[in-house]
Amino acid sequence: MDLAQLRNIGISAHIDSGKTTLTERILFYTDRIHSMHEVRGKDGVGATMDSMELERERGITIASAATHVEWQGHRINIIDTPGHVDFTIEVERSLRVLDGAVLVLCAVAGVQSQSITVDRQMKRYEVPRLAFVNKCDRTGANPASVCDQLREKLRLNAVMMQIPIGLADDHDGVVDLVTMKAIFFDGDNGQVLREEPIPAHLQVESEARREAMLDAASHFSDELLEALLEGNPTEEMIHQAVRNGVLTRELCPVFCGSAYKNRGVQLLLNAVTQYLPCPTDVQNNAVDPRDESEHPVTHDLEDPLLAYAFKLEDGPYGQLTYVRLYQGRLSKGDTVFNGRTGRKVKIGRLVRMHSDKLEDIASAEAGDIIALFGIDCASGDTFRSNGCELVLASMHVPEPVIHLAVAAKDRKAEANMSKALQRFCKEDPTFRVHVAEKSGETIVSGMGELHLDVYIERMKREFNADVTVGAPQVAYRERMTKEIRFDYTHKKQTGGSGQYGRIIGLIGPGEDDGLEFVDSVTGGHVPREYIPSVEKGFRSRLEQGTLIGAPLVSLKVQLQDGKHHAVDSSDRAFQTAAEGCFRQYYPKGSPQVLEPIMNVALEGPSEFQGEMVATVLQRRGILVGTMDDDGFVRIEAEVPLAEMFGYATALRSATQGKAEFSMEFHRYASAPSVVQAELVKEYQEARAAKK
Repeated sequence: MDLAQLRNIGISAHIDSGKTTLTERILFYTDRIHSMHEVRGKDGVGATMDSMELERERGITIASAATHVEWQGHRINIIDTPGHVDFTIEVERSLRVLDGAVLVLCAVAGVQSQSITVDRQMKRYEVPRLAFVNKCDRTGANPASVCDQLREKLRLNAVMMQIPIGLADDHDGVVDLVTMKAIFFDGDNGQVLREEPIPAHLQVESEARREAMLDAASHFSDELLEALLEGNPTEEMIHQAVRNGVLTRELCPVFCGSAYKNRGVQLLLNAVTQYLPCPTDVQNNAVDPRDESEHPVTHDLEDPLLAYAFKLEDGPYGQLTYVRLYQGRLSKGDTVFNGRTGRKVKIGRLVRMHSDKLEDIASAEAGDIIALFGIDCASGDTFRSNGCELVLASMHVPEPVIHLAVAAKDRKAEANMSKALQRFCKEDPTFRVHVAEKSGETIVSGMGELHLDVYIERMKREFNADVTVGAPQVAYRERMTKEIRFDYTHKKQTGGSGQYGRIIGLIGPGEDDGLEFVDSVTGGHVPREYIPSVEKGFRSRLEQGTLIGAPLVSLKVQLQDGKHHAVDSSDRAFQTAAEGCFRQYYPKGSPQVLEPIMNVALEGPSEFQGEMVATVLQRRGILVGTMDDDGFVRIEAEVPLAEMFGYATALRSATQGKAEFSMEFHRYASAPSVVQAELVKEYQEARAAKK
């Protein structure tokens, strides 16, 4: 396989921008499927990449799905990702292993909240991207405005490579600004491309847009710049210059069309092969954990194997592990090593994925994305050859913001629930489970209501686990607001050797998450061997503050002095001293409750703007901005998560079901004193009831 002819791409966007519909068209035009189905089609079949029953019922993508196609001599591995922020880990793990991406945008709504999140994720993993402005057949479509939003909101150097021929019901095709030809999509499914001269009414706009495109592209090619000055640029020069700009992530070409109406998809595929990088165009590094040094990945087949497990699926026949190969080759029957555990792994079965279908292969090479069957590992593990010490960097995993208490209705359901929770935790790093220390309840944590709702539903359907669900709980945090001095002595005498430890210093809010422990002890009053015990004691208290029992965001402890006893002092004594010191002095530092604040984006008809704003203000929301565009309003606000439960129903009622919203975690902020007092009261009453 020639790596120059391979593309690993993801299709990402805000929810309902048409990602899955676009992927369905790509599969059709590349002859991977022979008939197209819609996401919410009346035939009940559903889109190929939405293989889960829940996805077809709800009309949304829940889990990323992989497939591969061939187009004009290139092989393209494609991952279709969810658009809902609750399933953002699916986008994270996909972008971690992809070389390029297509950012899909709605021609009416433009850059939406999740578009911004996805763009941030692409920048985190330095993924070059193209933009595809979809839904040009909808009323109110305006690709030029969307291109402007890419510049203003995402700070991308966006440049239009095409302009639409007609919009809404009049959308017939596109003008290609490289070839300066009008392209129409004929046939029952738009599979026949017809080139015509540019319509007269679009000639002036086409020339102006082409000039802007050439000006932007010429910054990435001296050859094109010279040709422009001489007045004879070739198509090949333009393609090479645009590719150079995309590879440096300093240029974002914008294409347009309508996936639903079968327009513009083949030209987007051409752009993927022309502009997006092959595996060798992207710099990937592996780390040697012995000295934290970085080493470039070679993509050489003769070098030791380096492969990254980025996604797990636990099916009825065992675990399916999605793997990206960065170096070397992998064949059926090979023995490799897990970089995290050091264990030997025998490769029994290699498959190439097409949604939920498996296609067996004998081997795979560097640059490819495949799946392994029956391998026990965790998401983020590195597989490597014997003797290789390198590991690949892991992905970013956001923290959960919402909790639910779940309980099985009988003993059989309890066993099934346990299996389900174990599997879900393995599959999804943002889904967490723990047992409440005091109540013994099983608590599940996730990224939002929909996230947990989907897992509860899967528990019932796939595992036959009949469970009851408690009220959603917000992931509150606590922190001290002022620094205070402490002087605490732990002394206990019970016959024989006792316990003694005295610590003196400062305790207060820290700047970073977790514990910031500063050792300033001089004179040996606290022996060196006991100082780690003091730190351990304070660290053990981070998980539960005394205000409402929530974890602490940050804590800074400076140990300045203390005292020890030759016989009675020990590691345990100083650890207990630190724990007791925290309990006594933490309440004196004016602790406060922090609540998660969400970025909420509402979209709906302008006639309901007042009602939409009212629903936000009623929930302690703060308006950040509004945008009114041709009868369609978009409102951005910051609202506490605690006020957002049941919001979908309230918004539908206020707008006759015509508005929708999306939200994502933004930051932690101090809860108002009234809310804080209420939370403290509830916590104290709950503790009293348990006693």
